[in-house]
Amino acid sequence: MLSAGAAKILYKSDMNTNLLAGGAPTPKGLVDPAAAARRIRLATYPPAAALLGVVDYFWVVEWDLRGRAAQTQRVLPYPNAHLVFERGRSALHGVVKGAYERTLEGRGRVFGVRFKPGALRPFIDTPLARLTDRTMALDTLDALLPCGGAEAERRVLDQDDDGAMVAAAQALLLLAAPPAPDPRAILAERAVGAAAAEHGPTSVAALCAALAVDERFLQRLFSNYVGVSPKWVIQRFRLQEAMWRLGRCETVDLAALSGRLGFFDQAHFTRNFSKLVGHSPLDYWKSQTAALA
Repeated sequence: MLSAGAAKILYKSDMNTNLLAGGAPTPKGLVDPAAAARRIRLATYPPAAALLGVVDYFWVVEWDLRGRAAQTQRVLPYPNAHLVFERGRSALHGVVKGAYERTLEGRGRVFGVRFKPGALRPFIDTPLARLTDRTMALDTLDALLPCGGAEAERRVLDQDDDGAMVAAAQALLLLAAPPAPDPRAILAERAVGAAAAEHGPTSVAALCAALAVDERFLQRLFSNYVGVSPKWVIQRFRLQEAMWRLGRCETVDLAALSGRLGFFDQAHFTRNFSKLVGHSPLDYWKSQTAALA
């Protein structure tokens, strides 16, 4: 078991770490990254070796808008559950099917644990589909946290810097009794990884073929271990990829892009993109091109 003290030395306690600054690759899923860089600081940290099978990474979002108007940040979430620590609002969050919006004002800091797809299911007594677009109070997570919700929140958020928060969160998770290995959780992670691949399957049938499973089995697996359908996962990754590409290209060919990403036609792509991003693909490309100019 890794102690909190040992975990702390794995990380630099640098409150200036920011994935949105200094030319670092912008995370996919973040709508209007140029504006986000003016609103928030985003940092991520890998888990200790003992948690690699469960945790994707730890993340920190911090903002200081004192003296400025409240601003809304929009994200297209991934198919991951998150354990989120925020004063008075800490909870376990399931997958958000639509776009996630958060109005930021004043000063704040949020710390999160992003679980690998499928990895949370052995710790909770319910299919992940029942957690989709919902939250669970920390006090109900006996198999995941060794103390009450208020105490867990205090242990993490009372720390002074990112490294100490990561260490505190890891210490909590490492005290949880590890569940027996679940091959279905491993398969769920593998399936989501296949859907996320740059040139991965663009249909449920193609994903089933890649995994050598039938569609009915895959649907049940995703409902139980991921929380959303295979079709939702495929489409979400394709829309994130479209948004990421449109934010970087000097010229745009929407027909070619929609075909490359597996949409039926450009109109289908435009409807889905506009609904979640809040702008048409062409308008989004224009706005991001202007921001980079």
